[in-house]
Amino acid sequence: MNLSNTHTIYFIGIGGIGMSAIARYFKANKKQVSGYDKTATQITHGLEALGIKIHYEDAVSLVNSAVYNKETTLVVYTPAVPNTHKQLTYFRAQGFKVLKRSEILGMITQNTFCLAVAGTHGKTTTTSILGHLLKGCNVEMTAFLGGISENYNSNLILNGSKVSLVEADEYDRSFLTLSPNLACIISMDADHLDIYGNTAALHQSFKDFSEKIKPNGKLFVKNGLPIKGITCGLEDDSEYSAINIKIKNGAYLFDVKTPTQVLEKFQFNLPGRHNLSNAIIALAMAVEYGCSPNQLAKALSSYKGVKRRFSYQIKNKDRVFIDDYAHHPTEINAVYRAIKEMYANDKTLVLFQPHLFSRTRDFMEDFANSLSQFDEVLLLDIYPARELPIKGVDSQKLLSKIKNHKKQLIEKKQIVNKIKESKAKVILTIGAGDIGEEVSKIKAALSNEN
Repeated sequence: MNLSNTHTIYFIGIGGIGMSAIARYFKANKKQVSGYDKTATQITHGLEALGIKIHYEDAVSLVNSAVYNKETTLVVYTPAVPNTHKQLTYFRAQGFKVLKRSEILGMITQNTFCLAVAGTHGKTTTTSILGHLLKGCNVEMTAFLGGISENYNSNLILNGSKVSLVEADEYDRSFLTLSPNLACIISMDADHLDIYGNTAALHQSFKDFSEKIKPNGKLFVKNGLPIKGITCGLEDDSEYSAINIKIKNGAYLFDVKTPTQVLEKFQFNLPGRHNLSNAIIALAMAVEYGCSPNQLAKALSSYKGVKRRFSYQIKNKDRVFIDDYAHHPTEINAVYRAIKEMYANDKTLVLFQPHLFSRTRDFMEDFANSLSQFDEVLLLDIYPARELPIKGVDSQKLLSKIKNHKKQLIEKKQIVNKIKESKAKVILTIGAGDIGEEVSKIKAALSNEN
């Protein structure tokens, strides 16, 4: 399919973080963009502000045949949308070109020099760091992010079209539509077992992805992963490694050992060694691409992070409020370690919204153990996303397994009062569902405390 002959693009699930980045991309390239989503959010409001029309009702009558036709219209959908969706069913029945989000990314990137970031955790942070580094080095590139960059207040960085940077999503094996020149794998923890069935099948998909890299391309891997590539790590024997690490004023100061030299005087302002590890892989890819070490050091020091990735909402001597996207036990553990590194002696409260019935079922014990580390736990009901309920899997069962006496299952309307009742200094909200919509309310309430 030739995208230059496509004038109108309709997105089903346009409010998704990955979908909205592509919608922004096509809008910037003068295409007529519109779409559907189930609910209005900050993301859809942002798209509408660009002039993108969005429907919030799944009705075929809203599909205007005078605007959409199968010769010049492309329909893009996310796997989170069920096959019973009326508009999706209509477009398919009428013979429209209907493609998954991952297939579109494959088409957009196929004629560019492509960099891809893969891994079960850390993709968005690593991609946004690398995108910021490339832009700081004046690379003509477009970066598609799985989160809103604090530096650009967007999930799309537009700085040219010669190079593309994408997240290589393992869900539904989507990343196998890509053929990158440079790629990295930063983590391979068990996840999406509703798709893969077992960890071995997940690992095989990452090996399949590694074989999609173009001839003369390069693969970077976090040291210790069971896959061959250029190794990256922290204070270890990796080919790219952060050395001489110090913490000063809440920031990491370090040097980078490469296969040929030591690059000095880097600063990274995000807390957590998992974030520093992501930064090392991003730096390695940028160095191998050909970026100047001096420009890279300057760019990294100005990196601000991604919204909902250890995102400070309040930070003063009396109260710290952090919001994070963590929705897997490994991610929750990483966030906890980062908090204790920065706030070792302070009490912590976590508000967690589990994401997916299947993930909660598959990692019930691990979730309970990771949440038990906090001093207080507030739990919301499971956010179903694309799933129907699973018998015997609910937040009450998860709550019963948490080894913490200060724990409660609450409703959204109770969130603010329950948090205000707590004596904890450090408040953390985590989850991949719609908990992010509650953050501004919590921030406003805590900001107004006497």
